[in-house]
Formats: sequence, C-alpha cells, structure tokens
Amino acid sequence: MRALTEQDIRTSFINCSKGEAKRLAVPRDLDERPWEDLDFLGWRDPGAPDRSYLVTERQDRLVGVAMRFQPARRGFLHRSMCSLCLTTHPRGGVSLMTARKAGTAGREGNSVGAYMCTDLACSLYLRGIRLPETGARFEESLTLEQQIDRTRGNLFAFLDKL
Repeated sequence: MRALTEQDIRTSFINCSKGEAKRLAVPRDLDERPWEDLDFLGWRDPGAPDRSYLVTERQDRLVGVAMRFQPARRGFLHRSMCSLCLTTHPRGGVSLMTARKAGTAGREGNSVGAYMCTDLACSLYLRGIRLPETGARFEESLTLEQQIDRTRGNLFAFLDKL
C-alpha cells in the first residue's frame, strides 16, 4: 500500500459525513507505518473504545470505512477466526465490526458486519510480522501472495456490501 497522509485518509470515507471524517482520530504515526507490508490501514480510535477505521486502495482510489464494535469481554476461552485473513485469536482477538452502509441505506440505519482481527493487523499476521496471542498462525498450503489476494478479496467483498 502507498503511504497515506491525513488528508488522504479524511477524504476517503464512504460511510460518514465530511464533518464526521474531519473529526475522527487519525493515527499520529503515519510516517512510521510499514506501508510496504500493509494491504490496508486499520486502527482503533483511542478516544472511543467502540470505534475503528479502515482505509484501503481499490481500483486506483482510496476507500475508507468507519466501523463500530463491541469491545470483547476478557475471560472467554473460545477461539475466533477473522473473516478477512483467517487468523484465529483467543479471548477478544476477533470482533464483529459493523459499518453503516453508504448513502440513503446508511441514513436509514442499515449496516453490514464482518468478524475481523480486533487490532486490524491482518496484513502483519499474514506476513508473520505480528503473531497472534497464541504465538502462531495455522500453516497453509497457499503462498503468501495467494493469502494476500484472498484477504483483499474478503475485504473487497465486505466493502461491496456497503
């Protein structure tokens, strides 16, 4: 992914108003992000524990999505799988992220959801740069490029519903 500026990010959102996009918390460490290893930029809002954001490149344009999620309760012993990168996490490492639909449907309250890594670090998990809490991902027979293509395809399918 190419390096993004704050302005790039703020103008990319498809499911919130310009005013909402202007007020949302953009990461302060954009210069330090490993852009060459990212398939999308994802982050949680430090001031609002139930909000997260995602920006990706698609067909030569940026697409940003504002999402909400219910912060996971600690103590659950089950494992969950991210629907984008297929990484499994224990105890709150995967959350149901819901995004208001764009346009009239979104203003009427319609939304779409998908289970995603709570920290939105799918790209880093795929590449082995970050490990899930369990210390490893399931070994796959797909190449890294195939896994990246699958993750991007899963992300684009989510975006298509918006």
